[in-house]
Amino acid sequence: MLGVFIAHLIFTLVMVGLSTGIIAYLILLERKTASWIQDRIGPNRVGPRGLLQPLADGVKFILKEEFMPANADRFLFILAPIVIIAPALCGFAVIPWGGEIAKGTALPSWLGGWAFPHNFHVMVANPQIGVLFVIAMASLSVYGVVLAGWASGSKWSFLGGLRATAQMVSYEIPLFLSLISVALVAGTLRLGPITADQASYFSIFKFLPAWNVFIQPAAFLLFVTCIFAEANRTPFDLAECEQELVGGYHTEYSSMKFALFFLAEYSAMITGSAVAVALFLGGWHLPYLDLILYHGAQPLVTGWGGALLKFVVFWGKVILFLFFYMWVRWTLPRFRFDQLMNLAWRGMIPLSLGTFLEAAAFVYMRRAGILENRWWLLLGNIFLLVAVAFLSQVLPGKPTNRRVAVPHSRYNPVVSIPESPH
Repeated sequence: MLGVFIAHLIFTLVMVGLSTGIIAYLILLERKTASWIQDRIGPNRVGPRGLLQPLADGVKFILKEEFMPANADRFLFILAPIVIIAPALCGFAVIPWGGEIAKGTALPSWLGGWAFPHNFHVMVANPQIGVLFVIAMASLSVYGVVLAGWASGSKWSFLGGLRATAQMVSYEIPLFLSLISVALVAGTLRLGPITADQASYFSIFKFLPAWNVFIQPAAFLLFVTCIFAEANRTPFDLAECEQELVGGYHTEYSSMKFALFFLAEYSAMITGSAVAVALFLGGWHLPYLDLILYHGAQPLVTGWGGALLKFVVFWGKVILFLFFYMWVRWTLPRFRFDQLMNLAWRGMIPLSLGTFLEAAAFVYMRRAGILENRWWLLLGNIFLLVAVAFLSQVLPGKPTNRRVAVPHSRYNPVVSIPESPH
């Protein structure tokens, strides 16, 4: 048992170091992506092709002057960055990064050559409530935002905290229901078995991998939208939009406290991307090439080589999803706050309830022997998406973009009034 604990401890340290190192270069990738989309060059001064820019930014944050407003709550002001980054880092614990390493596989000789007494899960922890743990960690991040907004003693920060509270509470409902819909069909809350169940192909269309994104596309769209909102990313960055709130909830922060908010945002992005990959995009499954390497579906239990391949495949999908995060940020405009709330309460929450009830009905009929094929679940998801799109166009809504007359403007020129004959 001591050897297993040490192995999990080493893996935990490796994942924390890898994740924090990737965060530094995610910021560089963000700036490069923005420059590509805006037809600019981007950072290219520090190091070859600007590769040392993250190190320069880190040194800058460390050396910048520490500032705290005079009317701030000192304890809560310092506590807020810690509270916001801790849940984001804890989300890594239940992600199945590489399946399982077979029993009896020995460590390298320079680590003592110790062999695993049983199959080793390539993850920090494998609790019974993995999906609920992810939801709980996502919910805790709102407390750091609220504390930062309240403790700063600034109206801009306070308004940002209020916005973040309303936004995160609203979008947690469809986030929860989309994840529970997947777990309900899979019959477990563990992320490992849900990921392993996708490492196969459909019986009818054998060229298509049995990923949950092809079975429950409505749940996938809901989840992707919600993780954008939970991470305060454009077009859902109403809590920190510069045009209205200067910087939002972190306006008064500087130096490393400000850097911790950046780290928390990118950590939440990595966690959200990893959960999306694990639950919807096949996790470590390598489609088509597994037929060549393994002459069949990719096995769950492998040796060191197979586990390393799964680890690389999983992180490759995560990085592609992170690029999608950045692509959306520099492509779509920001919502207005009333549009943000309408999307959640009048669109996504009803759709997520329909997705959950549909998954529950499918599980009931599958256990009763009425339906066996998961294609019925796909058809139900498509029907829900079409119905919501149709109703959004048919049902009249309250107009929110009413024209307002602005006298003497070029959009509303003053009409000359004929002079009175008197």
